[in-house]
Amino acid sequence: MPTTVGTESTAADLVKNLLTLEHDAIAAYDSTIERLESAEYRQQIETFRRDHEAHVQDLGRIADSMGIEKPMEGDMKQWLTTGKVALADLAGDNAILKAMKTNEDDTVAAYQQALENEITGAELRPLMEKGLADERRHRAWMESAQG
Repeated sequence: MPTTVGTESTAADLVKNLLTLEHDAIAAYDSTIERLESAEYRQQIETFRRDHEAHVQDLGRIADSMGIEKPMEGDMKQWLTTGKVALADLAGDNAILKAMKTNEDDTVAAYQQALENEITGAELRPLMEKGLADERRHRAWMESAQG
């Protein structure tokens, strides 16, 4: 099911939902790091996880400036993002990366939709552009690492 994050009607809801999505992503990255056998893959995934932490920091600053309450964790979707990784663990590193790639598909879509959303003003646009570029880079690496 495609994500609706990025299609919100208010900037506050957009920021909150992106923060929740980022927390879900971090949980999935934690699960992935625990399961990967390849040290090289783990190292790359840890780098991507830091990108998501930076997104949380950047979005958190925006939330603070808007005076909105910041989500500090993911939501029910976290069960899906981490569950896919746990199931893929049965089949090895390539399956884990394939599961993570589907998670990245959602984050790419969310940032793309946010960039196209008319509520994304000048203050948010650079964050959305950076987030989209990072997510596309993560997804491209996962696609190439799967072979």
